[in-house]
Amino acid sequence: MAQQKPLVPADDSAPHRTRLILKDGTYQLVMSYRIVGDRVRYVSAERGGSEEEIPSALVDFDATKRWERDHARSSDAEGQAAAPIDPELLKEEADRAALTPEVAPDLRLPDLDNMVVLDTYRDQPQLVPLPQSEGELNHNTAHNIVKAMINPLSSSHQLVQLKGEKSMVQLHVDQPAIYIRIGQPVAGFDGSRPMTVDTHGASAEMDEKHPLDPTASRYVIVRADVRTGARVVASFKISALGTASRDEDVIETTREMLPGGHWMKLTPKQSLLFGEYALMEVLSDREVNLGVWDFGVHPTAGQNRDAILPQPKRPFALNPR
Repeated sequence: MAQQKPLVPADDSAPHRTRLILKDGTYQLVMSYRIVGDRVRYVSAERGGSEEEIPSALVDFDATKRWERDHARSSDAEGQAAAPIDPELLKEEADRAALTPEVAPDLRLPDLDNMVVLDTYRDQPQLVPLPQSEGELNHNTAHNIVKAMINPLSSSHQLVQLKGEKSMVQLHVDQPAIYIRIGQPVAGFDGSRPMTVDTHGASAEMDEKHPLDPTASRYVIVRADVRTGARVVASFKISALGTASRDEDVIETTREMLPGGHWMKLTPKQSLLFGEYALMEVLSDREVNLGVWDFGVHPTAGQNRDAILPQPKRPFALNPR
């Protein structure tokens, strides 16, 4: 675990404004800051005490320390007396910021979507909503599920059939980061409970012993078999996951909880080849969720229609009351 190294000495009363000077000559007005790994986390004095972070490589620490010594925290950037901020307010603002954390410069996770993926299009980071697809299993569209016997040793038995030869979401990177919101249902199909298939032969609807908790599941990325007018997601050996024997068409993911506990980050353990994929939720060693999140990997594809773009911070001005 990375050590948190404070750079601003603790104040006996309350935090005060100082400057975090960047190598490009600009600066951020902050109440405090600290180094966490290769990032600098700071409490912004410009945006109501929200906690933000930037790469430490962008910060001119020598210039920052010189400014601190010269001004001795006697005034802020506008020459006004440093005003204390209620620690309770700082905590509330930090909690609020954790609901939509920043995952790239000026790019925050949304407050509405439950599943988004971080992509890069023409050197610009973008967040792309990843809707849950209404797949078809053996051409039966009732709840997009068929309660059928599935041989867990089979690698060719069809699980889900997706309409079209390409997903509406086309990514341009081979190791995308996928973010799942925690605390709200991620799946559901119009409010109904997710349906599952028992890969040992018994299919059943999810019941109370399977809570809607994304953190209790495992997630794999399955390469889809592209056919005429459709993409097919085949069954795979769940028992082999995490072992030395791996299927090149099934990529496991690593999980990371973001600060605040509102989002979980999934990252594929290996690069994805060009093609069509589906993110699948493994509920247990016997069950999978047939509601999948499909996407493609194609670096020459156009921009995704609903992509969320970075929002540069605007200068903050204090209005006298």
